[in-house]
Amino acid sequence: MVIRRGVRSVLVTLALYLVSGAVVSYFLFHAQHGTRGLEARDTLQGTLREMETELAALTVERKSWEQRLSLVRDEAVDRDLLEEMARNTLGRIHKNDVILMGR
Repeated sequence: MVIRRGVRSVLVTLALYLVSGAVVSYFLFHAQHGTRGLEARDTLQGTLREMETELAALTVERKSWEQRLSLVRDEAVDRDLLEEMARNTLGRIHKNDVILMGR
């Protein structure tokens, strides 16, 4: 009887350690590899950095376009810009223009 009680005590303790170890292992695995784990966070941070870089480039491009449009919208239109736009639209060149042909 004493031996059975001692064996049962050891087995129950061992079972509790195994179950608690399995639960901790489960949560540690998902903390690393899960959809909201550390690897997913690193992937999202990389994507965020790429998007921030793209946003900065697009912001610079937008400011450039806004500056060019402000030259056309004002009461005094910039003649050089207007002439450049007209030439590009009509496909014309001025007799004094120098044209460089690429390969």
